[in-house]
Amino acid sequence: QVQLVESGGGLVQPGGSLRLSCAASGFTLKDYPAIGWFRQAPGKEREGVSCIRDHGGTAYWPDSLKGRFTISRDNAKNTVYLQMNSLRPEDTGVYYCARGTLCAAREYWYDHWGQGTQVTVSS
Repeated sequence: QVQLVESGGGLVQPGGSLRLSCAASGFTLKDYPAIGWFRQAPGKEREGVSCIRDHGGTAYWPDSLKGRFTISRDNAKNTVYLQMNSLRPEDTGVYYCARGTLCAAREYWYDHWGQGTQVTVSS
């Protein structure tokens, strides 16, 4: 059974850092075309944040996030990470990871989702 479990969220002050984890079971992350991170801010639609491809290529939406967020993968642990630095209040939301057939910002391309982890950036 395919399962994705996020962890690592929490309350952090502006300027702080968090590392989110997405642990997969039932399939091998590195063999799948894309694993994406999405977030949903209060009162807003869910949006794509980043993805990592099977060959290790990455993408960020918008591209300017690349300076603060870093997506990575540990094949031995079958886990994808999202390192988030210099966090801002507007980064607050529920963060989800998902398995996709294309590294894209649209939810259409993703077929399995985790339950999400809450990130709150506030002083």
